[in-house]
Amino acid sequence: MRFSFGPGARSWRRGGPAALALAALTLAPGPASGAPVSSGGGLCARADQVRVPGAEQQRAACLEELTTAGTVASGHTDPADWAGLTPRDLAVPSGVPGVQIDGYFPDTSTTNTNNGWQHDAQFVIRLPDRWNGGLVVAGTPGNREQYANDRAIADWVLSRGYAYAATDKGNTGPAFYRDGEEPGDAIAEWNSRLTQLTRAARVTAARHYHRPPSRTLVTGMSNGGYLVRWQLENHPGLYDGGVDWEGTLWRTDGPTLLDFLPEALRTYPVYAAGGQEADGAHRALHAAGFPAGSEFLWPYHHKIYWDLTQRIYREELDPGFDGTAEAGTPFCAPGTPACDADYDYAARPGEVRAAVQKIALTGRIGKPLITVHGTLDVLLPISQDSDVYARMVRQAGRGSLHRYYRIEGGTHTDALVDTHPDRLRPLTPCHRTAFTALENWLSRPGHRPPASGTVPLPPGADPATLLDACPLTGRPDATPALRP
Repeated sequence: MRFSFGPGARSWRRGGPAALALAALTLAPGPASGAPVSSGGGLCARADQVRVPGAEQQRAACLEELTTAGTVASGHTDPADWAGLTPRDLAVPSGVPGVQIDGYFPDTSTTNTNNGWQHDAQFVIRLPDRWNGGLVVAGTPGNREQYANDRAIADWVLSRGYAYAATDKGNTGPAFYRDGEEPGDAIAEWNSRLTQLTRAARVTAARHYHRPPSRTLVTGMSNGGYLVRWQLENHPGLYDGGVDWEGTLWRTDGPTLLDFLPEALRTYPVYAAGGQEADGAHRALHAAGFPAGSEFLWPYHHKIYWDLTQRIYREELDPGFDGTAEAGTPFCAPGTPACDADYDYAARPGEVRAAVQKIALTGRIGKPLITVHGTLDVLLPISQDSDVYARMVRQAGRGSLHRYYRIEGGTHTDALVDTHPDRLRPLTPCHRTAFTALENWLSRPGHRPPASGTVPLPPGADPATLLDACPLTGRPDATPALRP
């Protein structure tokens, strides 16, 4: 819950149905208890003396390995938290000893059971012995807990010498909408929690290393990418720059997922059934933003993502749509009372827009930002998300601070590359290339990243090559998002 909310907030909704898909991907047991292993350095010797400002509880451990090459075995991460986010063959760096601090800030919600705590607002801070002076902070994708970025982001930045901090965003799991007092509060808390962690992690690093961070970068994927955008719009003074990996777009006038997901729920079953109406349904899905060539991804997303995502985010922002029910009826047929397949955001009352306004983006970034997004994303279709955000940044007069790379063949979660290696490319190496480009942008005056554009999928490229490299150069794009 947000900082001032009482324990009774939304209590009338806690007894609702809990038959939500994807629980295995979003609700996971906490890390196993593992004995801390001393890294043998002077920094480790005083680990217990470093306090995280504002933390209600914290626990420090000296580890021989801060990456998942060691934290899986020592119990200082949770593999279930990052399941499904990265390719199977992604290399895991190692050789990063240091200190890990787990803890939580004051909060009244209790969805996160990691570390034996039934307490939200949990965080992890990792402080490598060999520090490059920088700090990377991240919020998690989806409704996952604080270890969700460990394989995709933390391993790599730690191996480069950065300190790293991540937050569970203050609420977790597919019933996250139960947190907060009013519609929109649970998502709004995500922003507050990342701001809180950034400030605390900067002080913690300064206390640990006896000098403040020389650079603070913010990054994240999906909902974590949304947080990057929001932080650089609202608290640019805390950061030097950020990398947004397919961030979720929220704006009061749309498009948002509450616009295109109901169309998918209405129309995909007609397309999948075949028959005379299938061609029209196919065209309607393309018109809604689901790109041509992505059809092979539609069955999986219909079964796993579209229905659940629509219902839980609609419940967070518009709980009145289904009355006293909780998050609607899974896979209901159009015409069923209060069916999310019939949801029409434009026709909803003004208080729904007021809830979205709490979390809305403006495009007014105050520090350099690089965005990467896959052209075959069918959870957050690129034409309805990052194409729009790129226009918002430009229209806000901040285009010089933004680079946007449309990654041909990329989709929303990299684990699907393992299923379709002949059709998809992973975004993890593209994120790393973008991160390096941001470093150069900040470090070398006059050195700007390549112009925004579409990064083509190299014809005939083998999966191993695509997993290893993603040069951010390609063709200029003629889409309205990228035209000057």
